[in-house]
Amino acid sequence: MKSGRTLVNLAQELERQLATKRDLLVPSSLLQCHTDEGGSLKIIIDARDADEAYGVTDLARRQLAEKLKIPFTYFERMRTEQPALLDRNVNTWLQGDQEPRMIRTLDGQVRAVLSDRYRRLDNYDLAENVLPILQRLEGARFESVELTETKMYLKVVTPRVEYEIAPGDVVQAGIVISNSEVGCGTLSVQPLVYRLVCRNGLIASDRALRKTHIGRVLQPEEETITVFRDDTLAADDKAFFLKVRDVVEAAVSEATFRQVAQKMQTTRDIRLAGDPMKAVEVLANRYTLNDSERAGVLRHLIVAGDLSAYGLVNAVTHFSHEVEDYDRATEFEALGGKLIELPASDWKEMAEAA
Repeated sequence: MKSGRTLVNLAQELERQLATKRDLLVPSSLLQCHTDEGGSLKIIIDARDADEAYGVTDLARRQLAEKLKIPFTYFERMRTEQPALLDRNVNTWLQGDQEPRMIRTLDGQVRAVLSDRYRRLDNYDLAENVLPILQRLEGARFESVELTETKMYLKVVTPRVEYEIAPGDVVQAGIVISNSEVGCGTLSVQPLVYRLVCRNGLIASDRALRKTHIGRVLQPEEETITVFRDDTLAADDKAFFLKVRDVVEAAVSEATFRQVAQKMQTTRDIRLAGDPMKAVEVLANRYTLNDSERAGVLRHLIVAGDLSAYGLVNAVTHFSHEVEDYDRATEFEALGGKLIELPASDWKEMAEAA
């Protein structure tokens, strides 16, 4: 499992972000795009007292292009080669757009351009409500926590519940909680299987609790900007956190964990009878791994010397240690969970690839 930051560092960063982030519900007609000759794009909000200019993150640029139905490759080409043309395009479409936008800012930059139906469920509130639940788990170890540009992750393991896949190969129960404030996924709570021998984490794909960020349409008054504050939690969020508690307890229960661990154990009986290189190629094509990722998974498979489906699952999750991007590393941990759910016919294609 890829390591992240310390809990103390996470708490400090959440506190810092709480003080500097700002959410605005803005009619599209009050938004303007200005791009300088160097390709630096700013969004200007036409406020009544004074205009406010914000830098724009890569993600927010992509979201803005998507909202205006401008192909992103063309958007970026205009930004770098014809910035004035980009401004004319974007501002023309903004002026004719009747939909208000949820603009999320942090450190003076627009970090997300979202729908007026976007339901805020923020990392600070989540951590404040969920960390005490996780800390009550017997022997809880925060194996990895991280706050990336797109998501927050909490990965916790408890030694209270464990299972022996093979002699000396022990896995322990855990939980992964992730959330995105910028429209890059739901808030989710998923079971985690932690393999002691190599510190691999596998995120189970079933038995997950998810909460979307879609809520009721928020209606600003015409031609006004609504500023949202983070001083209260909605009642439905509080109810959701009670569900989180129940799911955490269920995920680390003996019965739930045993079911997931036994699915892992079953993959030991599936031999990779064909060409291991071809097996990894089938995997890479099915799950969109690039050449470097494919080579890394193959290397771990060969070095471990376990030419079984179980060996391939572990090669995938072990490779996550090497992935520089934390979000992508977590996707490899989740891919391990998808693999243990595969039907025999899908495994057959990989196992017999030649």
